[in-house]
Amino acid sequence: MILPPQLHNGASQLAELERAWSREHLRLHRHLRRQPALLPQGETLLLAVSGGQDSMALLGLLLGLRRLHGWRLLLWHGDHGWRQDSRRQAEDLEAWCQGQHLSLRRDHWGASAAEPAASSARGNEALARQWRYARLEHHAIAAASSRVVTGHTASDRAETLLLHLARGSHRRGLGSLRSLRPLHDSQGHGILLGRPLLIFSRDDTDRICRNLGLPVWHDSSNDDRRFSRNRIRSEVLPVLEQLHPGATRRLSGTAERLQQEQDQAGEWVQVALQWLGGDNEQPVQQLDRDRLTGLQPANQAAVLALWLQQHGITLGHADQISQLLSRLQRGLPPGQVDLAAGWQLRWNRSRLELLSATSPGP
Repeated sequence: MILPPQLHNGASQLAELERAWSREHLRLHRHLRRQPALLPQGETLLLAVSGGQDSMALLGLLLGLRRLHGWRLLLWHGDHGWRQDSRRQAEDLEAWCQGQHLSLRRDHWGASAAEPAASSARGNEALARQWRYARLEHHAIAAASSRVVTGHTASDRAETLLLHLARGSHRRGLGSLRSLRPLHDSQGHGILLGRPLLIFSRDDTDRICRNLGLPVWHDSSNDDRRFSRNRIRSEVLPVLEQLHPGATRRLSGTAERLQQEQDQAGEWVQVALQWLGGDNEQPVQQLDRDRLTGLQPANQAAVLALWLQQHGITLGHADQISQLLSRLQRGLPPGQVDLAAGWQLRWNRSRLELLSATSPGP
């Protein structure tokens, strides 16, 4: 942990952080003015704070900007219990927050009987993410907050783009890590996840923490090369930066443009879906097979993916959609395929139909 001498001054550092101003503060301020829905004026913001440099830089910048934006800041820390020092670090972070009169909520994985033991799920990033978002949703509802905020940076988005490229992700996956999206796909409580630091790199957040004198707690699991993202971070991106300085920033920009193009194309895909039998307000169970297969292949894939998405079904790889479409082309016989969450897709000569486990028999 980096612990500057001024931290021993207690609440005096909070006053310094609230008065602080830098080019990074100005950059983020202008970014939020251009995107007012990202962190709305006067909103209660629930910040996910790990204690690492990205989340601490987020906290430092928002403390400096809240007098201009009128936010109420609440902090949350989730301890997965995967590291021997995680509890001590959580306690140190909590002690620092108390010294700054900042409200911090803490959760420890496995504290509830309804949660799996941390040891049984060790290293499972998908389960860890589900647990974090579930706890964040719980605290956001309790605090009447519509915004959960994380410290994801342009470096995170570049890593995600490279991982999804290597996995053969669909275009939707390549444009992931949006600056604003529903916390859960179901959008049950209208809570949105905001990522205001996507305009900064990891080098930027390191500099912000040092300039503001913020403590940083190192997560040793980030050094574990068994995790794909850690290898991308430590082995792949440095090589790309050596070959093409600024590669991380440009990769993140590519993901941003893919998101924008996807949003633009999505409106036209929605129109096509309605033409095939879909509905804006209530997803339908059937589509016209002839009309679907009469579209260009890329449009077939986009319409099919959107239709499935409306029913909560996601095909993670582009080749899964291609394989499915290859069985739906004109002249091929009827068939069926089992999908996620108990759904089944059936088709005859003219129609495609989605059946769930609770659907009545044909």
